[in-house]
Amino acid sequence: MPTKSALRATPSRKPRLRIAVQRLSRARGVPSARRLRAWARAACPPRAELTLRVVGLGEAQALNRSYRRRAYPTNVLSFRYQRRGTLLGDIVLCHPVVLREARAQGKTASAHYAHLVVHGVLHLRGFDHVRRAAARRMEAAERRILRGLGVADPYVLPARAAQRAR
Repeated sequence: MPTKSALRATPSRKPRLRIAVQRLSRARGVPSARRLRAWARAACPPRAELTLRVVGLGEAQALNRSYRRRAYPTNVLSFRYQRRGTLLGDIVLCHPVVLREARAQGKTASAHYAHLVVHGVLHLRGFDHVRRAAARRMEAAERRILRGLGVADPYVLPARAAQRAR
């Protein structure tokens, strides 16, 4: 029989975290569903239901045009839904754009994917980077979470990429 303290420590409602992965791009280099989930889990609250969707250029461009009125594919889009007490949302990652940006920044595709998944989850949690102070808070959260995952600071470009940027 459990002790009274063990009974008190048991939460009445078990936290629920569900992360579905849809890998629509058949291209090489798409991270495994397991890795995508791990990166999202690191940034999620205990109660969340997310879908991570990896797509190609066409779908990313169509979504960006429909929801942001921009006629180009973007690296990541976040769509937040409301349900009391549970974070709900979809994160769409465009594989060709993620790879292109990783190469341009001198990063591994894996590190860039980790950053963008964490970035997308933080958007679902209400973070943004429209104003300078908000951007600093979001970047600090990204750095902290990524450091815990063993991923380098995404805002410090490797020397190779910094030279190309000049």
